[in-house]
Amino acid sequence: MPVLHGVQEALGHVPQQAVAQIAQALNLSRAEVHGVLTYYHHFRSEPPKGPVLQVCRAEACRSVGGEQLLSHAQHCGAHCEVEPVYCLGLCAMAPAVMLEGQPYGRMSSAKLDELLDDVGGAR
Repeated sequence: MPVLHGVQEALGHVPQQAVAQIAQALNLSRAEVHGVLTYYHHFRSEPPKGPVLQVCRAEACRSVGGEQLLSHAQHCGAHCEVEPVYCLGLCAMAPAVMLEGQPYGRMSSAKLDELLDDVGGAR
C-alpha cells in the first residue's frame, strides 16, 4: 500500500499501465494489486477532474451534520471531485473536510461554499 500511495501522491492517480510494474516490483500478481486498488476508496485509476474534496462520514462528523454537508458538497461541487471518506482524524472539529490535502474543521454549508469559491469558483 505505501507504494500505491506514493504513486498516487506523485501522479494524482494510479494508472492502469503501472499496475504490472508495481506487481512485478512487489512480487505480486496484477490481480492482487488491482484488488487493492479497487477495494480501497482512496485510490483512483483516473486523474481527478478538478480539486479533490474529501468529506468525513465517520461517527463524530455524522453526529453534527456531516451527512447534510456531504449532500451539499455533492450538489454544489460540480467542478470538484467529492469523495466521502471514513475519518479524517478531526473528530474534535467535526464536521470536517479536506480540500486538496488541507484539512478544515467545524465546516458548514456556508463555509464550504466560501471555501470552494476560494479555490477558483469550484461551485
